[in-house]
Amino acid sequence: KKKQNAQFHPHTPNMLRGLSRLSSRVPRAAPAFRPFSSYTDMGSADHGFETDRIDKAADPEKRAFTYFLLGGARFMYASTARVVLIKFVSSMSASADVLALASAEFELDAIEPGTTVTVKWRGKPIFIKNRTPAEIADAESVDVSTLRDVQTDAVRVQNSQWLVILGICTHLGCVPISGAGEFGGWFCPCHGSHYDVSGRIRKGPAPLNMEVPPYKFVEENKILIG
Repeated sequence: KKKQNAQFHPHTPNMLRGLSRLSSRVPRAAPAFRPFSSYTDMGSADHGFETDRIDKAADPEKRAFTYFLLGGARFMYASTARVVLIKFVSSMSASADVLALASAEFELDAIEPGTTVTVKWRGKPIFIKNRTPAEIADAESVDVSTLRDVQTDAVRVQNSQWLVILGICTHLGCVPISGAGEFGGWFCPCHGSHYDVSGRIRKGPAPLNMEVPPYKFVEENKILIG
């Protein structure tokens, strides 16, 4: 009975609450500090993680070598791309023999007044005509309003004495005959186109005047075509 009475003493709950309040007021000891390495230690017997992963990656000499290797590789890539680009562009440019054919010089001394010579430039015939004063006057007197392809004689020549034109009919690409036709210039027998002494279409199916190639006088009696 005494034991039961002690166990169920009416003041027991109050005593327990007092002890709990007292224990909450007593400062507790701080937990023991554990270094971060204790959480990351893999337990390697030969410490390979520390020597191979951490020390070598943090070594300044190793970083410098890595940067040098990456920079050298990028430089090699850029140099290779530059060489490839230069070779590609060079392959697209004209070779020396093609450039030589692109322009040609011709002497005019041997061409008599009133005659026409045919030379070749880029595989095409070129008519060079030494016009007489009468032919020049005839070409300049034409009423351009009557022409199919309106051009004055002045815009087709650099020197009124010399006419330089591409000797191809503008209809179907035939080569006209010099000194023929109704206008004293050229006549294309394929379909009957007539050109005057300025190379302008005057009659027939051709739609345009004969073309004037790019040329210039390098001397008084020498021209450069192309």
